[in-house]
Amino acid sequence: MNIEDRISRRVAGIAPSAIHEMTRLSQQVEDVAFLSWAKPTVDTPEHIKEAAVQAIRDGLVGGYSPTTGLPALRQAIVDKLQRDNGIKATAAQIIVTVGAIEGLAAAVMAVVDPGDEVLLPDPTYSTHIRQVVMASAKPVLVPCREEAGFHLDIDAIRKAITPHTKAILFCSPCNPTGTVFAEAELRQLAAVATDHDLVVITDEAYEYFVFDEHRHCSFATLPGMRERTISCFTFTKTYAMTGWRIGYLHAHDDWIPQIGKAHIPFAICAPVISQYAALEALHGPQDCVESYRAHYQRTRDLMCERLDGLPSVFTYQKPGGSYLMFPHILVAEGRDSLSFCKRLLREAKVSTTPGVAFGPSGEAHLRMSFCVPEETINLAFDRLEAYLGT
Repeated sequence: MNIEDRISRRVAGIAPSAIHEMTRLSQQVEDVAFLSWAKPTVDTPEHIKEAAVQAIRDGLVGGYSPTTGLPALRQAIVDKLQRDNGIKATAAQIIVTVGAIEGLAAAVMAVVDPGDEVLLPDPTYSTHIRQVVMASAKPVLVPCREEAGFHLDIDAIRKAITPHTKAILFCSPCNPTGTVFAEAELRQLAAVATDHDLVVITDEAYEYFVFDEHRHCSFATLPGMRERTISCFTFTKTYAMTGWRIGYLHAHDDWIPQIGKAHIPFAICAPVISQYAALEALHGPQDCVESYRAHYQRTRDLMCERLDGLPSVFTYQKPGGSYLMFPHILVAEGRDSLSFCKRLLREAKVSTTPGVAFGPSGEAHLRMSFCVPEETINLAFDRLEAYLGT
């Protein structure tokens, strides 16, 4: 059998993940200053880990939970959504998922049919693009306005709509740019969704990590958007729980059974041990979240300061949120961001992510994560300055 001839066209047409490729290549280089993965370097708080250990000791984690999640966790999520997001929800409107990413995948599968089109801001998280492709739909990438901090171009979004357009999918704060879409521009996007009867799927993974005057706005709170929005959240970023793979989504009652049909074959249920950890995350002390946010603001400012020291190589838009920076590469070699990032890794021992992974507008950029110790940022930029000759 020729296996290559038997691979589905939808999968064969997907390029390997540049994020994971840079991680793989980084493991082949000694003493790397690692800025390429959006994974906190801090550990999960002790009280969350202890709750998981206790759940194991109590014999609670060896079986499935309800497919939509533990009832106590779903109720705690309802309370959190009301308190922190302004979303009025019921437990019946919640599905606990394997990270936000599985919730997003299930949402996309429930919304689109083969041949439908999904609008995504460009640049956007690379996995969002792949999720649309995996559903046999067409991702339509609409460039953001880089000169305005990578904010939405509402006119361009309107022009991109066709009779095949079914949904809009976006993340705010944005991965990779760190842009926090303001309520005013989201209200304009809501008008577009209403005018064209579109579903809106949101990725709000970085909701707590906003800086300066920026504020996170959950799209479902906007007038008329509650019934047409599927909102996806995660514990993995908020509580440094990336390896626990635990998140959740909120949607109108009519959506939940349909999304559940996709959720079950993808996951059956989220890992039960992680659900007990997530329950403690919501019920336990919250000072860890503010501690992370404050750290990320300091490391963002440090990374901006170090980028300012390389003005002939990079220009950048200061992120309003997340823990990600998306500098524009000014030197000619940076026009091919993948080659540029591989060269930085091989010759300067600095690992970054090529911007082309995040859509056509990402080319000639690279993504740097600042969810790392200050020492890592300084080491990386000391090496970049030495290597780039400034």
